[in-house]
Amino acid sequence: MKTYEINKGVGRTVEFKGLKAQYLFIFAGGLLGILVLVMILYMIGLSSYLCLFLGGGSASLIVWQTFRLNKNYGEYGLMKAGARKMHPRYIISRKSVRHIIPVTHHLEKL
Repeated sequence: MKTYEINKGVGRTVEFKGLKAQYLFIFAGGLLGILVLVMILYMIGLSSYLCLFLGGGSASLIVWQTFRLNKNYGEYGLMKAGARKMHPRYIISRKSVRHIIPVTHHLEKL
């Protein structure tokens, strides 16, 4: 009877060269977007050297920024930072207390 090894990676986050979770999507999407942009610029008629320079510079910037975000925020830190920006610092209520807390009419009968 054959025995099979259990996949130890089940339930773990995807990792590639140290990049985890959403950073992989930023990395791949950024590089794919730059590739499409360089192809469009080349088809428009820009110099091939200029296209290569813009593509190489932009790709290196995307790689550097993605690894920097991964190092600074970690696996879930970027989502936490985004959620923190969406959360209000304080709540302002311009209504008086009398309008916030409803007074029941049962107290008036007493």
